Amino acid sequence: MASLHKLAQPNLSIEINITDKNLFAVWDKVQNHERLTMSDGIKLFESDDLSAIGRIADFAKKRVTGDKVYFVLNRQLNPTNICVLSCKFCDFAKKPGEEGAYAMNMEEILDHVDDEIHEIHIVGGHHPKWPFEYYVEMVREIHKKNPSVQIKGFTASEIDYFQRRWKVPPEESLAILKEAGLQSMPGGGAEVFSSRVHKMLLPGKANADRWADIHKIAHNMGIPTNCTLLYGHVENYEERIDHLIRLREIQDETGGFLAFIPLEYQIGMTKLRPRHTPPMDDLKMISVARLMLDNIKYVKAYWVMLGEATASIGLNFGANDLDGTIGKERIAHAALAESPAGVAKAKMVASIKEARRIPVERDALYNEIKVYE
Repeated sequence: MASLHKLAQPNLSIEINITDKNLFAVWDKVQNHERLTMSDGIKLFESDDLSAIGRIADFAKKRVTGDKVYFVLNRQLNPTNICVLSCKFCDFAKKPGEEGAYAMNMEEILDHVDDEIHEIHIVGGHHPKWPFEYYVEMVREIHKKNPSVQIKGFTASEIDYFQRRWKVPPEESLAILKEAGLQSMPGGGAEVFSSRVHKMLLPGKANADRWADIHKIAHNMGIPTNCTLLYGHVENYEERIDHLIRLREIQDETGGFLAFIPLEYQIGMTKLRPRHTPPMDDLKMISVARLMLDNIKYVKAYWVMLGEATASIGLNFGANDLDGTIGKERIAHAALAESPAGVAKAKMVASIKEARRIPVERDALYNEIKVYE
């Protein structure tokens, strides 16, 4: 059985009241730094003992970063929503000429860059006409305008599209983008690794193996990435756990994942289900991710999709990152996400303190900038 040697810290002493006997073995494993299995993950999702699950996940999180919770002053740049794909869960993408379709020019793109942010996060549609060189220019001009801002850009599906559309393989595109100023990659585009779900919801998008290969290439080139899971739609618990185990295996191999972000499906106009998955499921998803992903240090409570209240509670269920101030984010809000489009630094700090945690301002690579004791 695998040992959790990478992230383990000195043992903590804690007593947890567990009412679900199926969680006893899970709790023993977590205390003994033993890796959880598919069966363990299913037991966690199926259990009604939410309080115990949260306490176990919080215990695991405290062994990694104590009471610290991280956030970044960032801005999301979605340069275009024009996309050749037709993913059935997406309210963001538009076809050329469709009402609401847009494509930013360089002046509009650079308007997202200022001296206050530490990170700019670039992700957008698969534009049918923008040449690869435009994306390179985008990165280069952002870096030129603010050399200190860390550029996190382009999902694995976008990198895959550069090869399919413009014949630029990932090794080449990532090398060129890195030279232009790219420092890390987001984790979007993974959705759910299940071939069943892929066939049903995103048949034209890079599949699980392709997503994994591109992230491994990035890691081996010194480009760290995030990783994600889109949940709360048509997937089942087994598919969620299989997804997490595959991410864990990639991290065992490369060590290149910075953080995991559970992304709650936004109902929007796609309506794959009649209503949002309940907050209880959001909190379980955060906790199970913390416990299954024993080798990924940071797990986010992504307030943009969860809402500020649930995200704040998630900081007591295994999450140790609240993401960032975001600014001009468009994708989740195209799906009618209820959170505000931006949150000030003071509000981020207050939200973390309300969860009885220590706010830590960070940069895109998780270097600490300021600790708000």
